[in-house]
Amino acid sequence: MIVQQILNSKGGGHVVTVTPETLISEVSQILAEKRIGGVIVTASGETADGILSERDIVRALSHRGASILTDTAEKLMTRNPVCCERGDTADEVLRRMTDGRFRHMPVTEGGKLIGIITIGDAVKARLSQLSMERDALEGMIAGN
Repeated sequence: MIVQQILNSKGGGHVVTVTPETLISEVSQILAEKRIGGVIVTASGETADGILSERDIVRALSHRGASILTDTAEKLMTRNPVCCERGDTADEVLRRMTDGRFRHMPVTEGGKLIGIITIGDAVKARLSQLSMERDALEGMIAGN
């Protein structure tokens, strides 16, 4: 399965973004309200300048305490996030996420942000693909 198919299955195509100036307290509220694990940080609304996850916030909290809530997203974000494109496979995305030890990957086309893939999205796609392959093999064995 390719990234475009994963995006299609997610529907909507809406990517939650914040500006570099958004306060961490606001980012935390967005994450909680939308029940998501990360947001894309973008100055223009068109590029993935950075990514900010729950993990980033929790790690900063453990080191510096509640004072981080008045910091901006730009201060805690991971700059130049690893991105994928529509034609990449779920396996490629999973490999990059596993190797990089992150759970969210922006999808870009020509540098422009078009979506986001989570590790859960990629695992679900891979499991679906494996299920279809199993069914096909069982059908061949049964003579269907």
